[in-house]
Amino acid sequence: MYCGILILDKPAGLTSHDVVARVRRKLKTKKVGHAGTLDPDATGVLVLCTGDATRLLEYMGADEKVYQGQVVFGVGTDTDDASGEVVNEADASSLCADEVLETAHQLTGHILQRPPRFSAVHVQGKRAYDLARAGAEFDLPAREVFIRELSVGEFVPGVTAKADFRVHCSKGTYIRSLCRDWGALMGLPAHMSTLRRVQSGSYRIEEAAALEAFETAEEPGVYLRPMQEAVRHMQKVEVSLSQAKRLSQGQGITLAAHGLDEGPVAVVCQHEIVAVAAASRQSLDSDVVIRPRKVFWREGQQ
Repeated sequence: MYCGILILDKPAGLTSHDVVARVRRKLKTKKVGHAGTLDPDATGVLVLCTGDATRLLEYMGADEKVYQGQVVFGVGTDTDDASGEVVNEADASSLCADEVLETAHQLTGHILQRPPRFSAVHVQGKRAYDLARAGAEFDLPAREVFIRELSVGEFVPGVTAKADFRVHCSKGTYIRSLCRDWGALMGLPAHMSTLRRVQSGSYRIEEAAALEAFETAEEPGVYLRPMQEAVRHMQKVEVSLSQAKRLSQGQGITLAAHGLDEGPVAVVCQHEIVAVAAASRQSLDSDVVIRPRKVFWREGQQ
């Protein structure tokens, strides 16, 4: 069975689930998942895991993302992107680049944003987009997200003004909402016209393979990266074979005065991942206790 991390450049017109389905067919396995959804019209980095690596998805989905796109001021849509129906228009000809840039600064840091009505957010057990398509009335509560950086590129003035942007943000940020709110701060309807994810966690677009190249490869396994990469941001500890066996049996181990911080830790043995564990200690000078949370080591593995 294939096991590892796959970095693809998702083309426009496919949902993230569509890509997962195509990877499953190519690899002939159901054990495929992704670490962060991209809207159908968006392109760019989609991180997937296969085989046992799918159990590490939760440690990858929290990574920050970087996007490049374009916002249109003067036109609002029901989906907050270019795929929706126009619901509001206004003259944006008085808008200037300085105002767009100044407003962008107001949208950095910790902010509250309301997800788009056409989104996968659950509302009383149903997806928001299903309710929106049915014409139902409902409210989506605002949620806190973190915008590390929102920079403005080329600005094109006009009755309908446009601006290129680059945003570095936390997991769960809706760029469609960001564009909508960007316009609202200047008294204008707005929507996101294009979006490309250029980085997800530490994976950059330059590392991503084209979906077509992956699907037509005689040996698709060459595109898979080692599953250890999923935990490369974690603190790591090397253990012996006997300690790896104990952890694989669900038992904790103690490391004498080891310089580990409390919290998640990736445990490895002979360059293979043994487990994702939790490290704890009574004091700074005390021994460290390692308790397994997710075990990957198998009996007899060396």
